[in-house]
Amino acid sequence: MSAPVFLTGDPALRTGRRVVLDGAEGRHAVTVRRIAVGEEVVLTDGKGLSVRGTVAVVEGKDTLYVDVAERAEEPPPAPRIVVVQALPKGDRGELAVETMTEVGVDVIVPWAASRCITQWKGERGAKSLAKWRATAREAGKQARRVHLPDVTEPMTTRQVAGLLGGAAFAGILHEEAAEPLATAELPGDGDLVLVVGPEGGVSPEEITAFTTAGAAPYRLGPTVLRTSTAGVSAASVLLARCGRWS
Repeated sequence: MSAPVFLTGDPALRTGRRVVLDGAEGRHAVTVRRIAVGEEVVLTDGKGLSVRGTVAVVEGKDTLYVDVAERAEEPPPAPRIVVVQALPKGDRGELAVETMTEVGVDVIVPWAASRCITQWKGERGAKSLAKWRATAREAGKQARRVHLPDVTEPMTTRQVAGLLGGAAFAGILHEEAAEPLATAELPGDGDLVLVVGPEGGVSPEEITAFTTAGAAPYRLGPTVLRTSTAGVSAASVLLARCGRWS
């Protein structure tokens, strides 16, 4: 089994021979995972920099020290996969974030589509966003990623249209689209952005706004997927086709 991954902000991560893991992450490693002296771990800043080493010291319930054996700095994935995810009901949002993080999505954009039953407002919205970010962080570690995905602030339809207008490839998942995503022409570089609508579908007004911005509708296959699984399925198609899964 590959070594577990933990996040640290210790400046020694870049140049030091010994790196400390403490705080909430240290507590998780020591108390929950019961990481002991002599075990191998990977520490990362979540932005590509990581060290692999052996636990040298465990202090109390929330601190351990790792002697560095190997240091690496992984370049950002390219092309970036960006998924605009309409807000699902209940805990299906966390499911979507978890699975998209596991396959390698780089940016997840919460979108308050007009047909979303769930709406993020005030304190509830802040808590929901925090849950998505925590889910992405934990799923990224579980997937052994050293580049964790960015879960942005929620966007309006107008903001999403602006995002699509600046993308190298912009697609809207739509069950009635004529062209399959599996055969869409992909650019050599630049962001690949997908829009995943809510359970009620993307409204005609939203389709117009997005196609005006340069996006095109695509279908995944003969079946209709739920919003919580469409993103991971579509992202998997792009990851395989753009070479990141080669």
